[in-house]
Formats: sequence, C-alpha cells, structure tokens
Amino acid sequence: MKRIIIIVLGVLTLGGMFSFTFYDDNYFEISRNLNIFATLYRELNTHYVDDLPNEEIVTTGIDAMLKSLDPYTDYIPESELESYRTTTTGEYGGIGAVVGKRNGVSTVLMPYVGFPAYNAGLRIGDEITHIDGQLLKDLSSDEISNLLKGQPGTELSLIVDRYGEPQPLVITLVRDKIVISNVPYYGMLNEDIGYILLSDFTTHASEETKKALVDLKSQGASKIVLDLRDNPGGLLDEAIKVANVFIPKGKEVVKTKGKKESWNKSYEAPNPSTDEEIPLVVLTSSGTASAAEIVSGVIQDYDRGVLVGKRTYGKGLVQATRPLPYNAQLKITTAKYYIPSGRCIQAIDYSLRNEDGSVGKIPDSLKVAFKTTNGRTVYDGGGINPDVPVDEKKFSHLLYNIVNNNFMFEYATMYRAKHPEIKGAREFSLTDEEYKEFVTWLEAKDLSFSSQIDEAINQLVELSKEEKYYEGLEASISELKNKVSTIKKNYLVDYKDEVRNMLEEEIVSRYYFHQGLIEAALDHDPIILEAEAVLNNPKRYNQILSN
Repeated sequence: MKRIIIIVLGVLTLGGMFSFTFYDDNYFEISRNLNIFATLYRELNTHYVDDLPNEEIVTTGIDAMLKSLDPYTDYIPESELESYRTTTTGEYGGIGAVVGKRNGVSTVLMPYVGFPAYNAGLRIGDEITHIDGQLLKDLSSDEISNLLKGQPGTELSLIVDRYGEPQPLVITLVRDKIVISNVPYYGMLNEDIGYILLSDFTTHASEETKKALVDLKSQGASKIVLDLRDNPGGLLDEAIKVANVFIPKGKEVVKTKGKKESWNKSYEAPNPSTDEEIPLVVLTSSGTASAAEIVSGVIQDYDRGVLVGKRTYGKGLVQATRPLPYNAQLKITTAKYYIPSGRCIQAIDYSLRNEDGSVGKIPDSLKVAFKTTNGRTVYDGGGINPDVPVDEKKFSHLLYNIVNNNFMFEYATMYRAKHPEIKGAREFSLTDEEYKEFVTWLEAKDLSFSSQIDEAINQLVELSKEEKYYEGLEASISELKNKVSTIKKNYLVDYKDEVRNMLEEEIVSRYYFHQGLIEAALDHDPIILEAEAVLNNPKRYNQILSN
C-alpha cells in the first residue's frame, strides 16, 4: 500500500515538474494527463467503498496503456524479472525439464539430456504428484514451475507416478544452472549435407552455430541447411554474429532507426567469417521472427543462400529494457531495423490503428521494391518471402484430435514401459503388427472424431429445420453422415503413413528425448526434402540466386 502511494505521489510530482519546466504542447499534455491520473487515483483510494487491490489496479492500468502501442512493449514487474532473464539469456536454476499438465496432472514432457531431471532418471510421461511434500493437484502450471526452479545446489524431492510401476517413486534432485542450447540439434542429413537447427538467439547462439558448422564440415558436409523455422528471435548482437558466420567481416548486417538519434546505428559483421562459399539453404516459417528474420534477410539480400519454406512473421522492431523503480523493468520498442537491401520487413504499422483499436497488415499497394546484390527484387513491409515457397505438411482435423486428446502421448509412454530399447531415432519404425495394436487400443478409447465436416453437417440440419425444408433433405443428409462415418472408420488405415510417422516420433522421444524427436522427423519433412533437392541441383541453386 505504502509503495503504491509513493508511486502515485511520484507521478503527481513528475506532472508538476513538467508543468513548471516545459512549455511545449506535448509536455503540457503529459503534465495535464499525469495530474488527472494521480488525482483520480487519490480520490479512488480515499473514497472508494472497499479497500483497493492497489498493485493489481496499477498493473492493469499500465498493461492497458502499453497494449495501445505494440505487443512487444511490456511492463515487467520484479516478480517476473527472473522469467524475463531466462528468455534473454537461456539460463535459469532448476531441474532441466519441461513440465506441463496432461489430463489435469503435472507431467514430465521433456527432460533435457545432461541436466538433473535426466540424470535422476525422470522419463517423459512421469506424473509428478508432490514437490517437497506439497500436493500439486490444485496448483497452476506457473506455481508448479516456481516450485521446481531455485538456486543451483539446492535439493528437492519429487513423488512420481510412473506407468508400469506399482508404487509411487521418490526421486531426489539437486537443482543446477540450466543453460538452454540455441542449437538443440545438428547432424548430417546425408553424406554431404549438414543440418543445423537454430531455435533461439540467446547468449552464445553464434558460438554454437559456428561450432556446429565447423563440426559438420569435419564430418564431410559440403552443403548446409540452417533451420530457422519457428525461431522467435532474441538478441540483436547474436543475430549480427550468426549472419557473420556466413558473410565477410565489415559487411553491413542491419541498421536501426528510432526517434532518438542515439538509436540510429549501422551494424557490420565484426569478425572474420567461418565460411563464405559453402552452398547454404535457410529454412523459414511463419514463426520465424525478429533476429531470425535479420539472419534470413541478410542471407537473401546478399544472395548468400536460398531461402526455402514459408513467409516469415514480419517483426522489424527493436526492443531495449529501461529500469523502473522497485526493480521493475520496461521493455520498450525503440527503433525499427533495416536489412542490407534497405527494407524493413515489419508487417504491421501499430501507429495506424483502426477505430476499434485493431491493426491490419500493410497492404501490398504500400510495399516498396528493393534489390538484392544480384539484382533480384524483394519487398518490404510483409516479412521475408522465401525464394522457394513450400507449404508445411497439413494434417487432418481427425489426427489433431488424436494428438490433442493425448492418446499418442499415452500410448508412447506405455510402449516405453514394455520395450526397454529400440533402434536409433532415424532407423526406428513400427511394424505393421505394432501399428494394428495401436489401432485396436485406440478403438477402445472414447475418441471423439468431431471435425469441421461434422460441425458443418450439424449446422445444415439446424438451418434446414429452421427454414422448414429438412424433410426434403433428410435422406441426403443421412447418406452424407453415413459416408463421413465410413471415412472415419477407415481413417487409421487410409492415412496409415501419416499417423504412423507421428506415433513413431512420439515413441522415439521416450528413448532419445529432444534430439531424437528432431532426428525422427528429418526424413519425411517436406521442407527439408525440398532443401536437399535444391542443394543437390547446383544449376537450380545458382539460377535461383541470379534471377
């Protein structure tokens, strides 16, 4: 309560300072509105019938104010500062596992190899019921996460239910410093193509990328696939250094332009490159954003490699943190970035909001054309378009229902309990008999095959009854329902490869964890297969970069 009053008095004082010091219209507006806000809050606090939840009200007000700007300008209270540091540094104190709710129970979803959870023998599918004697049943995921995190070197005890074990297990762990790798996987796709998955741009991203490239070349890689799909970005400095792995020292990587002159900067590649010649394909998706788009854009603008996949997210904004009182922080958008061709790929102009507060995409008519080094035409204002567009594999609504109901997760956990070991991640496959066992098991489950088609049929029935012509359509609707029902029954047979591939990946993760999950998908990922096709055809590769 005392802290909130001090903040409000500070705001009021600040308003007074502006009113006596500045005569500019803009500062007068700031002073006037701060005074209104402070006075309003003082009146609320004095006269409102109940005691005010002060921190909650002020935080709500701050969040509402920032929401009118862009989604990347955030207020970070002291209580959330540790979580924010984790996202920027990739480091935290804990057990090294992803834990989340499955069917309402706190469940281990992925232990990271080499960290306490893995070393203690925790498995995917283990259900955690207690932490240090505290029952987790009614706790939220955030509350459970806070119980698991802590200072490195501190001990905690878990009670775990594991499929196939008659009694709960008591597992004792010692928390450690957890460093999340930016490159969770790299390896050879075939005898001469290396693959690097870069999933974040936290501290050391460039070092990890460089190490992976050097190691792959030592294994015989003469071509590289750099996977930036669903990479949300991160540190600008790391984006510059990752681009520098493939482009020469001194080349411009990015410019930033903001309201303050100090934010108008040009950043060049600071170090000698690791390899400027090796044929390169960069994979992009609609989730490739921010720092990942800088790297993608640099590679495209200098015609250093071919982009394969989908158009990127379109986040051309730079954020910085500013300190606030009481250990809080403001993450604020300070500038826009511009890649070497001169384009800014920001897809949305948050300064031009509609009357309802919504924002729209920048229309094609307002996009400007730019040129790459080889004279290829590229555009601003809409993310980065790949040189070779490839749609990600789309799965049926029925398969999503199987996954979303956790049936694959549950079956893979059962499979792990019955099979102590399997072949390597890329070699493992289910036999036809094993797949039939899964189908039989699934048929006994209460699986709702509700789909968009079912919903459309139900809407048709309701509408036809409402419009009084149901009787004329009843026979046709009944026939349509029967056909859909037959398709559903045959689905697990007709789409056997699609379902089996996904089930195999889930099973592989039980033995080889995150790296195995990635490896298991490599040989049937359509975007990776297209990348291989481009790299295996030098004429096509060079033609793409010259047109």
